Amino acid sequence: MQRSTTLLETAYQERVKRLARVSILSLCAALAIAPQLAAQSPGGASPTYRYRAVDLGTLGGPSSGGCIPECGYMNSQGSAIFRANTPVPDPFPNFCIFNCYATVGVKRQNGPYTTLNPLPGGVNTFPAWISDTNLVAGFSENGLTDPVTGAPEFLAVLWRNGAPTSLGTLGGLSSTAWAVNNSGEVVGGALNNVPDTLPNPFYYVSPLPFPVSTQTHAFLWSRGALLDLGTLGGPDSFAQFVNEAGQAAGVSYTNSTPNGTTGFPTLDPFIWANGHMKDLGTLGGTMGFANGINNQGHVIGQSNLAGDTTFHPFLWAAGHMQDLQTLGGNNGSAIWITEAGAVAGWADLPGSQVHHAFIWRNGKMTDLGTVGTDPCSTAYAANSQGQVVGNSGDGSGSGACGPKLHGFLSANGGPAVDLDTLYAPLASGLHFSGACCISESGEILGFGFLANGDTHALLMIPCDAKHPDNPDCHTSPADIAATGTIAGNPAPGANSPLAGDTMRKVSPYKTHPW
Repeated sequence: MQRSTTLLETAYQERVKRLARVSILSLCAALAIAPQLAAQSPGGASPTYRYRAVDLGTLGGPSSGGCIPECGYMNSQGSAIFRANTPVPDPFPNFCIFNCYATVGVKRQNGPYTTLNPLPGGVNTFPAWISDTNLVAGFSENGLTDPVTGAPEFLAVLWRNGAPTSLGTLGGLSSTAWAVNNSGEVVGGALNNVPDTLPNPFYYVSPLPFPVSTQTHAFLWSRGALLDLGTLGGPDSFAQFVNEAGQAAGVSYTNSTPNGTTGFPTLDPFIWANGHMKDLGTLGGTMGFANGINNQGHVIGQSNLAGDTTFHPFLWAAGHMQDLQTLGGNNGSAIWITEAGAVAGWADLPGSQVHHAFIWRNGKMTDLGTVGTDPCSTAYAANSQGQVVGNSGDGSGSGACGPKLHGFLSANGGPAVDLDTLYAPLASGLHFSGACCISESGEILGFGFLANGDTHALLMIPCDAKHPDNPDCHTSPADIAATGTIAGNPAPGANSPLAGDTMRKVSPYKTHPW
């Protein structure tokens, strides 16, 4: 049966309104961070910055970016993935979601860049996760169109060194991969051929809110085989995360009957292990989401409370779902979990007019505050060194805190520090607006705005003993203002990376500037 696009759009908008799910930018050793611009170098030389910044540029189009919450855009070693515009118009202008240029994934690993190429016939690619072994999972268009919905078809992909391997479907037209572990096990959602009129989990967890007309089932792909993980009793499910033990976490309908409070069937988070999908339940409501899993099998997310008018962050461990509470308001969400069980996310303040980033450890939620006078902040990632990153804004948005954003770093529960104050200003004028990811060695990935409104992915690399010294760590703002260069290197063009970072030219797009 054909699903109405209007119904799906309405369902998606209602879901965002009800749950305020966070959607952003479409997120070293522990340092005693202080809000000053930089520390003085020995001998009274130019300032020594805590980080050097790398404008990751584009593939010839205006913008790059593309991370949403619960993605894995950086691994523990600091390799990063992002999406970059090409100069080619998007072949599906009615469905484009990142301006309307064809957009391709890019991986940056220790300097060199590799494009994450599309499947034959496709144009757009959508990386979602990079493992510590530098495998990348995501999805690619294949150049075909769904004859029922008119939307582009897309297939789950595993990239090795930029080359895509299609993971197939469960009998339907499309699939998406969302996460991959170090051994190459991939999870996601794939369509089967059973007609489905319910709002589909593709709409809940995929950056492609395209209409589909058949059921989605969670899958685990391993060694060339695509395994249907089933559902919790309803027609649809989706797996978003996989740990090194091969345990998967995601969401599933438990039935097909819409609830009066949400308009949707009950949607519960699950964990899948040893051939069995376990319902994690909720905090009393009829809708919950898994937002992450660690190697201990601990799952985090958010769940509606009874009545479905409010939702709280949760931690599920040892068979029990724990309500992590809030900072005094109605709502909150857990977005990241470390191996030690620390949880980062956001929670409403009393009155629920704004929310702040938090870190939850050992039963205690710590308010990380905001940058300057910003009223709102959201934490998106944390590492084992006690560092937390996210963004800070004016509160006019929901999860992302609205425009006028600052990226922030908090160390060991300390106050949020504006990331723009921790590196030499870029000659391109790129302003850091939000951080999505931090590695175990301290690299930070995020996105920023140029003066013309275009966005670029931005990488911050610590100036410390773990990373090679770089002239950009010792450049003063006065030097940049006077010369228009950074550390004596020519100023980068609007669509190119800084000197010293090189693209491996494997992209089919011949007009990119690298």
